[in-house]
Amino acid sequence: MAARAAKDTSQKAPGKAKADDKDGKKGDPEWTTGLKRLYDNVLDEPLPDAFADLLSKLDENGAK
Repeated sequence: MAARAAKDTSQKAPGKAKADDKDGKKGDPEWTTGLKRLYDNVLDEPLPDAFADLLSKLDENGAK
């Protein structure tokens, strides 16, 4: 019978954040940090002119 090697439990579990993550809380899954970065980047994008024009037209029609 072959001896089994002890399972290394020092490795982090899949989907767990690193302890030194600056953007996430300790224990949050890694994907939450990437999702937050993506969301923040989308918020920083300028509003397209066509969308701003549409909002202006809707505001004008709503005021009548």
